[in-house]
Amino acid sequence: MSLAQGRHYLAIPGPSVMPDRVLNAMHRPAPNIYTGALVDMTHTIAADLKKVARTEQNVAMYIANGHGAWEAALVNVLSRGDKVLVLATGRFCIGWREMATKAGVEVDTLDFGRSSDIDLAQVEEALRADTNHEYKAVLSVQVDTSSSVLNDIKGLRAAMDAACHPALLMVDCIACLGCDRFEMDAWGVDVMVAGCQKGLMTPPGMAFVFFSNKADSARETANLVTHYWDWRPRVNPVEYYRYFDGTAPTHHLFGLREALDMIFEEGLEHVWSRHTMLAQAIWVAFETWGQAGPLALNIADPAKRSTAVTAIRATAPEGTMLRNWLTENAGVTLGIGLGMGTDTDPAGDGFFRLGHMGHVNAQMVMGVLGAIQTGLDALDIPHTKGALDAATAVMSKA
Repeated sequence: MSLAQGRHYLAIPGPSVMPDRVLNAMHRPAPNIYTGALVDMTHTIAADLKKVARTEQNVAMYIANGHGAWEAALVNVLSRGDKVLVLATGRFCIGWREMATKAGVEVDTLDFGRSSDIDLAQVEEALRADTNHEYKAVLSVQVDTSSSVLNDIKGLRAAMDAACHPALLMVDCIACLGCDRFEMDAWGVDVMVAGCQKGLMTPPGMAFVFFSNKADSARETANLVTHYWDWRPRVNPVEYYRYFDGTAPTHHLFGLREALDMIFEEGLEHVWSRHTMLAQAIWVAFETWGQAGPLALNIADPAKRSTAVTAIRATAPEGTMLRNWLTENAGVTLGIGLGMGTDTDPAGDGFFRLGHMGHVNAQMVMGVLGAIQTGLDALDIPHTKGALDAATAVMSKA
């Protein structure tokens, strides 16, 4: 007997849960796209996006998904034949690398695997060895959505500075902006990419590239840039349509404005703290279940885990079995083990992911943990009892 009726909980790592306030803000007739309230509101959105990223520099907005932000970032600073260093900690920096390669950029990769963060000492060594400064940029992710690793971006900048290397520091924050702490200016990030559909709690469709003045200087000689992806016309445009090189994504803007209001009403520091507390409750639950059985957190060190998404290793096919049972019987959908296939488990059936980003609170986390507990019992997947009590103990200290 299925108990999945009622409101479904999409607990994947993006698109995240969309607040009713955001959806209601979007539910309106089309506005004038030339003058008036929409134009005025868009100016405030650009300013507030920079507050979330902790930067006083530049932001360009695009009608695109995260892959569009990847391409926009690359083409504005690089030329064919340029060389970059990619720091891979899962699937997504590999994807950014593939895009750079197809654009004619030469790529070297340091791959740290799917359960580890960036080894800063290796990065510094590689940059010191680049005595001719051939690397024009270092590409990294703050959080890889596939592995759920949290990379030390502040430490990465320190490693680059220690090597006295002038490369641009480019960071993918698509999974974690508005969830995990990020300080663009204080950490010395030159280019950061993000999307609207995760920590920013807006339906997919908008992407953002934040960039420093140093990065904009590279735009002077970048020969990959095309008309649409050019970030310069989109920053403080004299004519409104240049924000988006055409018709604005009107209803996404209404939703994003409401989402930003919610973030600032709560307070960005509190948003970060809330994500930390809820993530810790999830981690202790899985640590408890995993004391006897196949479940294990993909990232062993809590300091290196994202507070936006958690990747869990199981055994094939139990990961997929649990996901399917939860969708069909409990009204909860967990994320697939994206990019986590192995020679013995090519489909990634031994992995799943739990998204806990954006519009998430204590009762939602306890609900999804309770559903997982029920699924483990129903499927006779070995686990230790007491996980829900352990999660409760964490959140009771808030």
